[in-house]
Amino acid sequence: MTKRVLRSAILLIFAFIAVQAQSPTPESKNVEIFGQKIHYLEAGSTSNPAVILLHGLGGDTSNWALTIPALSGKYHVYVPDQVGFGKSDKPITNYRVAMLVEFLDVFCKKLGIQKAALVGNSLGGWTAAAFAIAHPEKVDKLVLVDAAGYTPKRWGGPEITKEALAALNPSTTEDFKRLFGLILYNKAMLTDQFVEQALTNKLKRGDGYTINSFIESVLRGEDYLDGKTQKIKAPTLVLWGKDDGLTPLGIGKAFAEDIRGAQLVAIDKCGHVPQMEKAAEFNAALLKFLGAGHTAQVQK
Repeated sequence: MTKRVLRSAILLIFAFIAVQAQSPTPESKNVEIFGQKIHYLEAGSTSNPAVILLHGLGGDTSNWALTIPALSGKYHVYVPDQVGFGKSDKPITNYRVAMLVEFLDVFCKKLGIQKAALVGNSLGGWTAAAFAIAHPEKVDKLVLVDAAGYTPKRWGGPEITKEALAALNPSTTEDFKRLFGLILYNKAMLTDQFVEQALTNKLKRGDGYTINSFIESVLRGEDYLDGKTQKIKAPTLVLWGKDDGLTPLGIGKAFAEDIRGAQLVAIDKCGHVPQMEKAAEFNAALLKFLGAGHTAQVQK
């Protein structure tokens, strides 16, 4: 690891500690939906506008650890472990995006959330967009972060294969190295210790079945957003890592083209999880958008 990379890592750690010290610890809670325990974090005043953060495939609430403190001063933040992931129950069922949308709808009803800004990363972005289409009256603003949901035909990407999708469910350290090579721009982070801890955490979460089930849903062609996102009425920010190897920027450009008035912001030297890899830039763009009183114009 170079001195420059080491210095950046140290600064990131201290920045995280400083933010955490200034912000109340989010409350860990559970709610029952369709007989399933759904774990979520909650932070911020109930008098503030609601924001819901949705993680991606194989993720959990920890994906938003650097986002929650930045938002909780001005917003009432909800961060669920989506069904099948994290500390939420993992029923044996056919997982698909439509299921996540229905669980999110009931989540809002149970917690009395009448309208919220949705921020979704990867699979969470797909879910957020699908929710905005199905329940437009419940979405104040929409933020798609390196989101999935379009077929390769829509954005000009390579054909989706079962072999390529299988890489999303790593079971060895070598598998994780290959996957993180697509997710992260900063390859210096891929130390043996980092990868070993990632595999350890994944095995503890026990979400392998969930991931495989979502892969099967994708192969069946379920719930794709092609031709549907034009119906989205909420002000939308498409926020992307410019060097994402998992959901390339071409997908982000397609979302920005299809959603009327959407704003596209691409972060340099950043991969699939900008809220973690470039937290300061990500939070600045997110807060600017959420605080704006009108829809921004598309930035090409």
